[in-house]
Amino acid sequence: MNEKYCPHCGKDAKPQRIDAKYILHEIEHVLHFERGILYTIRELTIRPGQNIRDFIGENRGRLVKPILFIIVTSLIYSVISHFFQIEEGYIKLDNGKQYAVIAINKWIQDHYGYANILMGVFIAFWLRLFFKKHGYNFFEILILLCFVIGMGMLMLAVFAIVEGIVGIQLMKLSVTLVFIYSTWAIGQFFDGRKPVSYIKSFISYVLGTISFGISATILGILIDLILKHY
Repeated sequence: MNEKYCPHCGKDAKPQRIDAKYILHEIEHVLHFERGILYTIRELTIRPGQNIRDFIGENRGRLVKPILFIIVTSLIYSVISHFFQIEEGYIKLDNGKQYAVIAINKWIQDHYGYANILMGVFIAFWLRLFFKKHGYNFFEILILLCFVIGMGMLMLAVFAIVEGIVGIQLMKLSVTLVFIYSTWAIGQFFDGRKPVSYIKSFISYVLGTISFGISATILGILIDLILKHY
């Protein structure tokens, strides 16, 4: 006997056929303003600290999942950056004979979603160190950074579009604004009433970014040294 619905969970026994209607439904689900990426962007723009605290401690249904958010926003920036060829005027992958360093930097440039998560690990380490008294564990801070870095990628994407259309170099300005937003959002998350929260947020973000870059370079140099001996 073929049943239309599963007797255990109540779901359709046979998955819906993938067609144009199915694809449109999936796109609507991601972009839905009430509980989708547009709503998440709005809330992270207005009240980032409060909304991320609520996501971690109370309601995880209002915002887009953080890993999905950072990957989607990083993909958006990558597509726009490649379309307008924005980074070619800023990033020069030339490290002499350090081929592994070039390869790692190229991988970072081509995989911003995963690279941003890895960078978030380094920033989370410093935030955990500076804000230890607040009681958030490493992984909760990493979730915070997925949202914050994701918003940073969207900001870069907007400036990339403007730069591509107008032709004025805006990358330095956009990076500065990303640091300002990140400092503000992280400070709001921990304790927006205290100026020291923003100072520690800025220092942690800078140290995390620098330590990520240094670690990537050291890894590349070590790989090149090992390959020279074989």
